[in-house]
Amino acid sequence: MKTATNNRNGIVLMIAAMAGFTLEDLFIKKLSSTVSTGQILITLGICSSLIFGLIAYLNNHKIFVRQAWTKITVVRIFAEAIAAVFFVISLAKVPLATVAAILQATPLIITMGAALFLGEQVGWRRWLAIVIGFVGVLLIVRPGLTSFDPAVMFVLISVLGITVRDLLTRLISHDVHSSVVSFQAFASLIFAGAITLLISSDPLVSINRLEASYFLGGVIFGVAGYYGIVSALRIGTASAVSPYRYSRLVFSIIVGVIVFNEYPDLLTLAGAAIIVVSGLYTFVREHKIEQAYPKAA
Repeated sequence: MKTATNNRNGIVLMIAAMAGFTLEDLFIKKLSSTVSTGQILITLGICSSLIFGLIAYLNNHKIFVRQAWTKITVVRIFAEAIAAVFFVISLAKVPLATVAAILQATPLIITMGAALFLGEQVGWRRWLAIVIGFVGVLLIVRPGLTSFDPAVMFVLISVLGITVRDLLTRLISHDVHSSVVSFQAFASLIFAGAITLLISSDPLVSINRLEASYFLGGVIFGVAGYYGIVSALRIGTASAVSPYRYSRLVFSIIVGVIVFNEYPDLLTLAGAAIIVVSGLYTFVREHKIEQAYPKAA
């Protein structure tokens, strides 16, 4: 049974994981000014997949077994690659706080996708929360207005990729360990980066010491963030821990202001607030349903 202490530790780990992901975003955004998207993806993919491949090997988790390479996992890998490509592009072109704000809509879209494609029951209250959350997204994106930035579409494509990835993750056999799934995800970045280089014709550039330190920081904090979020969900209950995913938005705003001199406007802040409140409501509602119908959950 997970105690209050477990939940507190899980919350701390979740917040630390979101801080780690924000620092990873910082380093990728820094790199994007001098290094092409394809080269960033290839380098991060090689380094991170080696780490998770080593973890899988040390724990005797078989990477190249048939059950780890099904149609579901292959489509998931493809979705991961699409999400990563457009996420890196968006970091290069869109303010960090805006990227983070739109990303916060992901849980709402996953809830909608689970209802539409996985047959999960979603009541009218959560559907209303999803609709309200989309209003928040529209406030940030602002289609049709003069302040509309077409580059935010890259973030939306990335969110769709993440949604497909996470929905398919639920269908993967529990016999396939998370280290193997993580290896597949990061390995996909290598191929996605190579294809991106071929399409864009961007040249490979030599990496200086500063850029190498950015790559190192991106890998360290990216892997640490992943480890933190997995550990948080294992230590604490999902209903207690998951809402703290939204701390990433706070960290992103702080980093955007301090490092990149990016100040989100009022509409972006209002949209982000609506998305967060809608998402928090869905977490609370799901927790109540799990308590009322534990077998169904």
